[in-house]
Amino acid sequence: MTDQGPLSGGCNCGAVRYVIASPPVAVIACHCTSCRRQSGAAFSVNLIVRADTMSVEGELASWLDPDTESGAVIDRQFCGACGSPIRSVPTAARQMIAVKAGCLDTPESFAPQMHIWTRSALPWATIPEGLPRFEKGPGA
Repeated sequence: MTDQGPLSGGCNCGAVRYVIASPPVAVIACHCTSCRRQSGAAFSVNLIVRADTMSVEGELASWLDPDTESGAVIDRQFCGACGSPIRSVPTAARQMIAVKAGCLDTPESFAPQMHIWTRSALPWATIPEGLPRFEKGPGA
């Protein structure tokens, strides 16, 4: 992962666009059940960024996801017009957010650096050897 300057992305229909001014802190693949359902895939690849580095144009809809181990809900934000997932904002720590890597304009450079919540990973999901993996979140 290199510093490519500002990152941009958006939804399928173009109603939501965003810019992230700083490089991500980390790129993490999450295998929790909620992220799998929200992404529609075996896991969700997320860029962890400081919230104050992201600006959004267009209106985000949200759903407060209560299905967390800590009990602190996650604000799952998406385009209200086309449903594309954009980001997840933990209500307990709103200063850091998880932006869905698949909605970046150029996601090629953002392979996951670690896999979390692997205890709920699908048995056929391959996690590359050598990458850190955590049964829960790091530090949990």
